Amino acid sequence: MNDQLRPVLTMTVPSEDLLEALKPFPDGFRAGVWDLVGEPRDLDYAEIDAVVLPYAAGNDWQEALDRVPRLKMIQAQTTGYDGLPELAGTGVAVATAAGVHAAGTAELALTLMLASLRGVDDAVRNAQSGTWGSRRYRGLADRRVLMVGVGGIGEAIARRLEPFEVDLTRVGSRARTDEYGTVHGPEELAGLAATADVLVVITPLNEQTRHLIGREVLSALPDGALVVNVARGAVVDTEALTAEVCSGRLSAALDVVDPEPLPADHPLWKAPNAIITPHVGGNTEAFVPRIQKLLKEQVGRLARGEEPMNLVIRGPWA
Repeated sequence: MNDQLRPVLTMTVPSEDLLEALKPFPDGFRAGVWDLVGEPRDLDYAEIDAVVLPYAAGNDWQEALDRVPRLKMIQAQTTGYDGLPELAGTGVAVATAAGVHAAGTAELALTLMLASLRGVDDAVRNAQSGTWGSRRYRGLADRRVLMVGVGGIGEAIARRLEPFEVDLTRVGSRARTDEYGTVHGPEELAGLAATADVLVVITPLNEQTRHLIGREVLSALPDGALVVNVARGAVVDTEALTAEVCSGRLSAALDVVDPEPLPADHPLWKAPNAIITPHVGGNTEAFVPRIQKLLKEQVGRLARGEEPMNLVIRGPWA
């Protein structure tokens, strides 16, 4: 699908604003605008080496990318890359925006924990009826937090949890020890869940993690535990979670769901012990300057013939 001997000297970006923000380009590097819906501007299909995908997910990108005969790299504006290797096809690199969303997603993870554990959701509902519903809530201090995912966003969440005096246990793709201490393997997850007050999910979605948080793990959580998902909706089994939340046994604070969005009549919408935000974890005003900075660095690397950052599929750089 690509010509590995041809240098990466052209790129499309999805908007005029982003194109202007990346200027000036290095000598010899050219860029155009393409939202993968209309036609590319300033570059022909045969000239395109790399494509920056739109921020929002798209269902029709495959047809558009198939028109690019020598595509070498797809650059996502997201940290997650589920579906992109299949979209890219053989021999095409996939790079993510890892790091760009870490602060925003971490602050939302903390917000969801605190909102649920301190009863902010109840206070908002009570305000609508003028009800003064003062009572004691659990709070975050001294909670046993089990975090599934130890990548950049997981690390950012862990740093932000330190001042809250929690007991943090981490689970990764395999058991190991890193610079922060013990990382447990996924085979230990159900056992660890049995003593967790809060389960935070921030692992990528892949074949190994789809429904990783399923009936076994959820049923192992103690009564009253809180499930926080800021990863991808399908890492959690929605049916199993819905049963636990709607029974009142568990609480949930979710920025991502499966399917997304949930149908309007889905019972999680009306569950009093569920908070749902519309997949806005990394979508703050900090995103714009951070994605611009990353893409400027990426353009510089490509123009200098260096390996791009954040490759999850190496393509020509294998």
